[in-house]
Amino acid sequence: RDPDNAYFCEGVQDEILTRLARVAELKVISRTSTQHFKSAPDNLPQIAKQLGVMNILEGSVQKANDQVRVNVQLINALTDAHLWADTYDRKLTDIFAVESEIAKTIAETLQARLSGSEKQMMAAAPTTDTEAYELYLKGRFFWNKRTGADLKHAIEYFTQAIAKDPSYALAYAGLADSYTLLSVFSAASPQDSIPQARAAARKALELDNTLAEAHASFGRILSGYDYDFERAIAEFERAIQLNPNYATSYHWISNGPLTARGEFDRAIAEGKRAVELDPLSMIDNADLGQIYFYAGRYDEAISQVGKAIEIDPHSYLAHFYLGQIYQLQGHLTEAIGEYQKAVDLDDDPQALAFLGQAQARAGQHDEAQKILARMTEEAKSRYVSAYSFALMSIALGDKEQAIDALERAHREGAANDIITIRVDPMLDDLRGQPRFEALAEKIVPAREFKAGTASK
Repeated sequence: RDPDNAYFCEGVQDEILTRLARVAELKVISRTSTQHFKSAPDNLPQIAKQLGVMNILEGSVQKANDQVRVNVQLINALTDAHLWADTYDRKLTDIFAVESEIAKTIAETLQARLSGSEKQMMAAAPTTDTEAYELYLKGRFFWNKRTGADLKHAIEYFTQAIAKDPSYALAYAGLADSYTLLSVFSAASPQDSIPQARAAARKALELDNTLAEAHASFGRILSGYDYDFERAIAEFERAIQLNPNYATSYHWISNGPLTARGEFDRAIAEGKRAVELDPLSMIDNADLGQIYFYAGRYDEAISQVGKAIEIDPHSYLAHFYLGQIYQLQGHLTEAIGEYQKAVDLDDDPQALAFLGQAQARAGQHDEAQKILARMTEEAKSRYVSAYSFALMSIALGDKEQAIDALERAHREGAANDIITIRVDPMLDDLRGQPRFEALAEKIVPAREFKAGTASK
């Protein structure tokens, strides 16, 4: 297969799904999950069951020079009845019109009622430049992998897409999402990435304020860096209203402001919805597991993070999440094993900190001190989060130094690490310390946190 043509085919699939996703009456599964079934499958009922759907759209795309042929068929996976099929032979420049037509026909075939704004959004083309669109898709592909190196690749592709089409709102949203996550995966400090994220999210909204992705990007910045939970929730809710099938909005509202405020029932419900819409997404499954962990529901956390590892056994993040759960259950040896796997899979210093603090708690002080020395050395040339140093200080018994580090995280704008200060069990040894409680009050005021738990 020609790899560039493969990206083009995925682009057509993605565009049809994106247009259908805006229809409130339809449940549409994200491409992250559907792309696991690329070749012509013969076990449709099984796939439908795995994805939690009744109908499946199959198709093929052939591109030669400036001509394109799209074959599509809509099948009821339970009865194997063919509901509709068609072939489109068009010029390459007409591809967005074809995608719009296909989406509209599917919606009508499934008897979904379309509002005026839904019809309008279905007909809109995100860009008229097919190359910019392929670059955008490559960006999202790397963004979904969730490692520092992959996020940097994503930024390159989104930047190239914007260079091809400077009015491409979706590409700005992708750029914002990538910069927003850089510090989360230790690939840059918040000071070196959040201003760019903020500028890109604002530009996306300026170009198209009906774009769900742009509202979700802005919500992520408001909760993960500005501690503005109310406005963040409003942005995520607007994103959900604009595109009820965009899994990331549910994912980020659940593991951001709702978890920070201790609203676990709603956080879990929203996290489950994200997984329903993108069942084979590693990050959606892992972060739902992390919410169960914060809620103290460890068995469910293990099962959920286990699903993430099944989807991507090489996800260092899922392994260190699993390590945290084992640690809180009192299984330090198993926890150290998982943390070690995470360190072997990726060079994120936060994974190293989790390993070091577990070794300190297991009485392996020499190993822990070696890790602390390595982190201190690495911090001279790359971003190592203050939260990582706080974890080490707690385990080595220096509470004052740990609180110093958390206060530094607050000053540096590393809110993503500390918005969960009221629910993060890794910080439990500091509770009751006046300086720690004062910091928690700055981050999640008690009135907001109590309001959150009272609504359970």
